[in-house]
Amino acid sequence: MAQHIVPTRVYYGIFAALMVCTGLTVWIAFFDLGPLNVVAALVIAVFKAVLVVLFFMHVRYSTRLTWAVVTGSVFWLGILLTLTLGDYLTRSWRTYG
Repeated sequence: MAQHIVPTRVYYGIFAALMVCTGLTVWIAFFDLGPLNVVAALVIAVFKAVLVVLFFMHVRYSTRLTWAVVTGSVFWLGILLTLTLGDYLTRSWRTYG
């Protein structure tokens, strides 16, 4: 299996982007955006997670099978989060009697 050699400047660039995103998350936390605080923090967190998966876990340069596994995992996570959120949001609908 051929290994893809990534230049160190790519890793330093990704590290810098992760640090900027972390600083942005802290900076946004000091502003009162109402319910958008959570949305902004989650968007930044997802972006950081994508960077880590693509570059530090070497998915960007992997085979199609690896991409299929990652895609299936994200799809399965979406199913689990949807079911959990569905349960959580409908708990107040319970009627007794």
